[in-house]
Amino acid sequence: MADVRQGMSARILAIDPTVPEARRFQEMGLTVGTVFRVLKVAPLGDPIEIELRGFRLVMRKGEARFVRIQALEAADV
Repeated sequence: MADVRQGMSARILAIDPTVPEARRFQEMGLTVGTVFRVLKVAPLGDPIEIELRGFRLVMRKGEARFVRIQALEAADV
């Protein structure tokens, strides 16, 4: 997820269960199958603002690298 671009939509495929943040990610709504949209990416790529489940979430690039995603086309959203 650390390589997302502004405006793209994606689906969460997996979260690395070995990292301490895994449970916190799930509590924030980042669960397998959730679709989100990238609202903003800071000029140097950190942080990343996404919209999912009706709210906005900002993540550091270092945290986002533990989330595996699948980019979606407009028809898939």
